[in-house]
Amino acid sequence: MSSDYLIRLGTQRDATASSVLHSSRITEGFLPTLGPRFLGRLYRRIALDRDSFLMVAEKDGEILAMASCTNDLGHLYRAFILRDGLIATASALFPIIRSLPRVFETLKYPSQGGSELAKTPLPEAEILAVAVREGSSGIGIGRQIMVAVIAEFTRRGVESFKVITSSDNAAALALYRSVGFRDTAALEVHEGTESLALVWSSE
Repeated sequence: MSSDYLIRLGTQRDATASSVLHSSRITEGFLPTLGPRFLGRLYRRIALDRDSFLMVAEKDGEILAMASCTNDLGHLYRAFILRDGLIATASALFPIIRSLPRVFETLKYPSQGGSELAKTPLPEAEILAVAVREGSSGIGIGRQIMVAVIAEFTRRGVESFKVITSSDNAAALALYRSVGFRDTAALEVHEGTESLALVWSSE
């Protein structure tokens, strides 16, 4: 790890910075359109949820990169809706209304575990998002945070987990493959958008 930054587990205090990173650096899916306030509630829940975790790279008190992960996406969504749903929805009501079909697709996906969509078995645990701040790319920070994510999943006893990204996101695909993920299945989480599921396994 570079001595210039610290990679650590994120807390709810990192939720705002992580949400800003997500909304500014990730263009896939509809979540970035819901804005930092909605995402801030989601990342706060991820940091608090016992089956999920946030990994961040920090330098001088600033978050340079983040990765959000969960052992059980269905449980995370249920906890988020139950505990944060009203406040989060109020903060992004009109974007949610405009994106209702994609909202339902997103909520339906974890109930399928990805397997029915992919036509092949996929692990339940998942990396939900990875983002690196503009100007911090090219120094290996993305790869280092992925190594830390793998170590944390392993510490939790999770032997395999997936990540899903757009099939044409060359930079993300290269990053995941560089730390041992293998292309596993093509799928459509959102209709008309081709995605690729990659799986890391200790076996």
